[in-house]
Amino acid sequence: MDMTAHGKKIKIFTANSHPVLANQIAENLGLPLGRSEVATFSDGEISVSIKESVRGADVYVVQSICEPINDNIMELLIMIDAFKRASAVRIIAVIPYFGYARQDRKSKARDPISAKLMADLITTAGADQVLTMDLHAAQIQGFFNIPVDHLIGIPIFVKYFKTLIDSKHSRFNKDNCVVVSPDLGSVTRVRNFAARLDCPLAIVDKRRQKANVSEVMNIIGDVKDKHVFLIDDMIDTAGTLCNAAAAIVEKGGALSVTAAATHAVLSGPAIQRLRDSVIDEVVLLDTILLPPGKMLDKFTILPVSPLFSEAIDRAYHDRPLSVMFV
Repeated sequence: MDMTAHGKKIKIFTANSHPVLANQIAENLGLPLGRSEVATFSDGEISVSIKESVRGADVYVVQSICEPINDNIMELLIMIDAFKRASAVRIIAVIPYFGYARQDRKSKARDPISAKLMADLITTAGADQVLTMDLHAAQIQGFFNIPVDHLIGIPIFVKYFKTLIDSKHSRFNKDNCVVVSPDLGSVTRVRNFAARLDCPLAIVDKRRQKANVSEVMNIIGDVKDKHVFLIDDMIDTAGTLCNAAAAIVEKGGALSVTAAATHAVLSGPAIQRLRDSVIDEVVLLDTILLPPGKMLDKFTILPVSPLFSEAIDRAYHDRPLSVMFV
């Protein structure tokens, strides 16, 4: 990619949440990764040292807001502040996984709206723009008073699953596959995926009949004797996903379940649940860096760096990002 067309400087920096992704983005753009050090003082306060000039540059700071989530938030905010005070022209926060996104509304009295607070913190720190992917609730873009470019992971998944379907020796074909949403909240995203894959759509409807009684799963749509692609935006404790997969096989009579999710949060019992589940394969994007201890043989990790690199390149050359969503 030609990053010299405008004569303006562009620099990619990273904090500690996902240096691998930052390196890949910089390499794709033909740029060196900016020299910086993000560490902690002995009392736990975060120390940021920028080791090269950023005066007059567009600075991209790559940082997923994931575990340890509060440390990663503070690293991002303090880095943004450092760049602002070092006279960077524009500071773009590249946040592949936006933590606190599930706290986007008051679901009961006296609840905070933490996603709005996150938006205010990032803006106040000095960010001029945000580049993120698959927000849990798309309306969070409206919490910011700065531009938000919201990338979607669906094209990456579609490319992968089309390869599975089109393979000569594959058990999958368009006639025996169904795309399933694990809950009603994900239907819009999953419908988009199903349309691109040209496969029918089904939905798992879960409802709790009364307090302290386990949820009842009902499948809306036909999955009997079908291979199911179960699509979600994230896997946290994996309870919803694994329960939905079990219902699809046991109640719905599906032949197999392949799951896909953008964000591999994988907290608490998630790894054990996925290991023990009926799911054959879990396809994940690398918006969050998975430690070796969380890797399973059934995991397939797809890279997001090409998508983020293209978005940065398009922004640099003042070209629209909308074509990336077609």
